Amino acid sequence: MSSIVVNPKSEKELRFLSELLQKLGIDAKVLSDEEVEDLGLSLLMKDIDRADQVSEDEVMEKLGG
Repeated sequence: MSSIVVNPKSEKELRFLSELLQKLGIDAKVLSDEEVEDLGLSLLMKDIDRADQVSEDEVMEKLGG
């Protein structure tokens, strides 16, 4: 099933939406900023072309080492 991601503008709006979804019997989970960031990174990682390889020298050059 698909999901909806909602970004409330305030804490008051977050509480209102959470309570509304609960009253409607809809499962909802509040994510921290860190969890949202982790989710975004995992989606980006999912789309990476794993066939493309980079040498160790190129990695060290990017890291400044």
